[in-house]
Amino acid sequence: MRTARAQTYPTRLVRLIVGYPPGGASDIMARLMGQWLSERFAQPFIIENRSGAAGNIATEAVVNASPDGYTLLLVNQVNTVNATLYDKLSFNFIRDIAPISGIIRGPFVVVVNPSFPAKTIPELIAYARANPDKINMASSGNGTGVHVSGELFKMMTGINMVHVPYRGGAPAMTDLLGGQVQVMFATLPSTIGYIKSRNLRALAVTTVIRSEALPDTPCLSDYVPGYEASDWYGIGAPKATATEIIAKLNKEVGTALADPKIKARLAELGGKALGGSAADFGTLIVDETEKWGKVINLAGIKPG
Repeated sequence: MRTARAQTYPTRLVRLIVGYPPGGASDIMARLMGQWLSERFAQPFIIENRSGAAGNIATEAVVNASPDGYTLLLVNQVNTVNATLYDKLSFNFIRDIAPISGIIRGPFVVVVNPSFPAKTIPELIAYARANPDKINMASSGNGTGVHVSGELFKMMTGINMVHVPYRGGAPAMTDLLGGQVQVMFATLPSTIGYIKSRNLRALAVTTVIRSEALPDTPCLSDYVPGYEASDWYGIGAPKATATEIIAKLNKEVGTALADPKIKARLAELGGKALGGSAADFGTLIVDETEKWGKVINLAGIKPG
């Protein structure tokens, strides 16, 4: 019976749950995939935004949902951070969420207010060493990818910048543009317009290859060997979901990522298609959980 159900899946509406409000990068990814899957399967894939607790509310809802393929989760890098950041979660992400497929992987971008004296990463490091505790590093909140990628930079260079967490990326960006804070390891979609209009200066991208969206911006690893931080997204399901359903969804996401229109949209958002097998996505989740767990423990990061 399980196989028969998987062969005809889906026969009704599917919910793709996002742990953040509408309009952000997670929501954009979910709607892009939701529309594609709706058209391919001829069944509605609706996006349900359940924000709060850094995505943990949404994750818990999917963990506790029926493992029938009709409740899915938009997974992102923050899920792997939360595994260590929060010590009293009602779930274990690696154990309780089955990976389906990655969607996109892209860089954060190190941006500074144009009035800030440093124009390169070496100049930023030198300025921080000469002016300890005088650089304010904005983030969209404690434990976000924007925050932990900055903490990894601090750890690997031995410098200190004062972390200033905000309730989201938008207010952090407002203060960065206004000069109240000096530097931010920001998401590319939220900053590329400001970089191109020269309201912000990009010093580096955090991936080990340059971004096609910012081809003249160097990689941070050019100056700090071994540094890497990615902003990535994918889809997961409750753990006991049938492997046939996961394979069906994985195949369709892979088809989407090969489509020229989807590829062009992902390029606009500053990232590259992730794709691969469900096992590949599972490996990424495990590796990222281990990596960011070390950063959180060494930096002593606590939930906001």
